[in-house]
Amino acid sequence: MTSDPLRNDVTLLLEAMACGETVAGEKLLPLVYEELRGLAAARMASESAGHTLQPTALVHEAWLRLSGPGERRWQDRAHFFRVAAMAMRRILVDHARQKARLKRGGKAVHIDLTEIELAGASPDEHVLLVDDALTRLEQLDPEGARVVTLKFFGNYTTSEIAGILDLGERTVKRQWTYARAQLMQLIQESQ
Repeated sequence: MTSDPLRNDVTLLLEAMACGETVAGEKLLPLVYEELRGLAAARMASESAGHTLQPTALVHEAWLRLSGPGERRWQDRAHFFRVAAMAMRRILVDHARQKARLKRGGKAVHIDLTEIELAGASPDEHVLLVDDALTRLEQLDPEGARVVTLKFFGNYTTSEIAGILDLGERTVKRQWTYARAQLMQLIQESQ
């Protein structure tokens, strides 16, 4: 029985990535790209015909999740592709949820927290109302509350928050959008 040198290269590069070698990821992608693309195409085959996400975009999004920051330990090549398949599934589910959310509230008016007009509230009362709602939000969504705190009170950009919390910018944007909506609801309930 002969061993496949490509399989060995992939396994070695996966081990190197697990050890934190960033160059390994750059070498790995060309070796696994076609297989990931096939996996994405298979996943997309069960999606509706008008799906806006293409297999190539799905591969790239999954690769970002697989090669992004955080500890990555793959037992072997097969384990890597199982994790890749799960990442693609999560991406498709997130995409579907976002589409459904837009369908339900896509025409909603988006309000920036810094522009909230609270009836008869002075700037100090405004901050106190936001802080009170933020304290309640911390119980419901601690990660979202951290993003709101950094954005609203720290005046950080999405990019800066991503660096501080060691998250991707898309994750920060998603958390900001959701937490902001929750916070608005909490503020309205307290008035």
